[in-house]
Amino acid sequence: MKTLVEHCAAAYHKNTMALERHIEAFLESMVAERGAARNTILAYQADLADFAAFCASRGHGPAEADAASVADYLGGLATAGLSARTQARRLSSLRQFQRFLLRDGQRADDPTALTSSPKLARTLPKTISEAEVDALLTAAAAMPGQAGRVAEAGLEILYATGMRISELLVLPANALSTDASALLIKGKGGRERIVPLSAAARDAAARLREMNRKRPSRHLFPGRRMGFPMTRQAFARQLKRVAVMAGIHPARLSPHSLRHAFATHLLARGADLRSLQTLLGHADISTTQIYTHVLAERLQKLVEEHHPLATRPGRRKTPA
Repeated sequence: MKTLVEHCAAAYHKNTMALERHIEAFLESMVAERGAARNTILAYQADLADFAAFCASRGHGPAEADAASVADYLGGLATAGLSARTQARRLSSLRQFQRFLLRDGQRADDPTALTSSPKLARTLPKTISEAEVDALLTAAAAMPGQAGRVAEAGLEILYATGMRISELLVLPANALSTDASALLIKGKGGRERIVPLSAAARDAAARLREMNRKRPSRHLFPGRRMGFPMTRQAFARQLKRVAVMAGIHPARLSPHSLRHAFATHLLARGADLRSLQTLLGHADISTTQIYTHVLAERLQKLVEEHHPLATRPGRRKTPA
């Protein structure tokens, strides 16, 4: 039986050279030690295969690259017009790979140690309003057939729990089949967390299960291929259809925007960052801090409405 790395290698390197042995060892360690998902492995593999090709053009392998090679490679990415975010991701992949070689005794130094990551512009997560979520849920409930039940259950569960789309699509067929008010989720790196459930999410899952009886599956969200869950792309297409029905531009809606809506709306209603970190399954609080703009807006409004000086007659607000 093929391993995950072998499956990914076959998919990515079809009609090309075999996967470089050091890269293959690194990817296998990512699966064994961190429980990395297939999409994560494919992303690392693509980045490192590109770097390996660059190294081959210079007559050496990726495990023999020095700091100058890394700098020249990254410089080439910038010259080619790749975004700072893509450059930063490629550098992150290289760092993980070279540190693996260092730990494994395959080399004596880390050529990425002194390389600075490109500065990224701060971008706020795309989200939707509470009114738009209501419109989406109403539109999905009115949508007939299998597509409607998939969209309805997906929207209800994603918005109730804040789970990732990858976590949603691998839910077993019996998920949300009890009256439990919480659900145990296995997220990135095998980390487990408990997320809340709403009655509406459980009811929507029950309706989807009833629809699935015509074609039994071990997944709550079955895919077209027997035994496989629905793909992220297929689910995203269903969401676009619902967005159009709800009067929302489809470009504004994605599975991840519902996760952002979950986080943003919770913070706006008084949740704290630490609790949100737990609910979202973030390993580091710094990841959750992208939502601090919501806290800042709420605190400013709180001061303007309740501070003694802010309520004095004739007192003007300080210009921004």
